[in-house]
Amino acid sequence: MKRTSLIAAAALIGVAATAVIATAHDRGNGPGEGRGAAMLFERFDTDGDGAITLDEVKGAATAHFTEADTDGDGLLTAEEMSAAAGARRAERQAARIATRIERHDANGDGMLSLEEITEAAQGKRAERMFDRLDTDGDGTITQAEAEAAQMGRWHDRWGRHGPKHEDN
Repeated sequence: MKRTSLIAAAALIGVAATAVIATAHDRGNGPGEGRGAAMLFERFDTDGDGAITLDEVKGAATAHFTEADTDGDGLLTAEEMSAAAGARRAERQAARIATRIERHDANGDGMLSLEEITEAAQGKRAERMFDRLDTDGDGTITQAEAEAAQMGRWHDRWGRHGPKHEDN
């Protein structure tokens, strides 16, 4: 019993630490971009005092564990963990979709028509992206240009210390 309690406590602290780190680094997409610190405090500063304590982090981890433990046996199965992760993904996806609809819903009906989606795709952002990929300016994007852009993003993220690519 003592060993089970120690394992559960270690897992709880691991979940809490991971959640804090993931939330602090969350950059999101769109309007919520760069809200990592704000989201961290929304999630963990339960007493609203502007500071996060270890007890608040542990409390959030306990709540997260309890929510995921759907059969209430004090243990998480792979199925319970998978279901909890899927539910979190679904919540994030629903929020992103709501943001997209809000951003592009020109007539305010809460839905996107083909015309609204087409307008969004033809906006300045799409033109800038196309121009950035069309490096030779000929009005088309070749496979080589797309691959070069992908490699550029890889270098921006990982630098030049990743796997070496040699031309044949």
